[in-house]
Amino acid sequence: MSDQWRKRWQEGRIGFHLQQTHPALQRHWGSLGVTDRTKVLVPLCGKSLDMRWLADQGHPVLGIEFAPEAIEQFLAQRSTPVSRYRQAGFTISRQGNVELWCGDFFHLHIQHAAEIGAFYDRASLIALPPATRQRYAFHLAQLVPPGAKGLLISLAHDEGDAGPPYSVTADELDNLFSANFALTFLEEGSPDERGYIESVWALERRGPRL
Repeated sequence: MSDQWRKRWQEGRIGFHLQQTHPALQRHWGSLGVTDRTKVLVPLCGKSLDMRWLADQGHPVLGIEFAPEAIEQFLAQRSTPVSRYRQAGFTISRQGNVELWCGDFFHLHIQHAAEIGAFYDRASLIALPPATRQRYAFHLAQLVPPGAKGLLISLAHDEGDAGPPYSVTADELDNLFSANFALTFLEEGSPDERGYIESVWALERRGPRL
């Protein structure tokens, strides 16, 4: 799976990348009530401009991305100095308020995420095949503390398991997350030219860490 995405970045087949901040992030982030300076985890972050927006709101951002090409393209967007170091098997690049960890999301452990208090998932869940989505939901629950809030933007379409992007329905989201998170449906977009429909959800981590 990681090799497939690495090849997409190398070949520039990144139609999923938005050239602007996602409007739903701008509309709904404030309603979550995430306190100022809370560190935000962004799994499978690519070179998303959403991380710049979150940082501009005063949040430290920790993005996880497997493809170094994506990280280098993100850093090149600005001339701000970059510091680089290695930790826990990850190559880490820090630019301003954004910290990018290059490596496998599933290798990130609680001790590395001790300061994280919120999260943002746009298009990471829909990049994963069905068997891996369950693992993703469980791992995310291990990384964020009780009470942590996040925004999740998902995608559904009529092509079944064809993907990526894979179709993730509301029922599947409930099955994946309801054991560890309270889910609140926020909005659903109109179908795009491919028939893809985005949905936006607020999540809050329940109870103690497992």
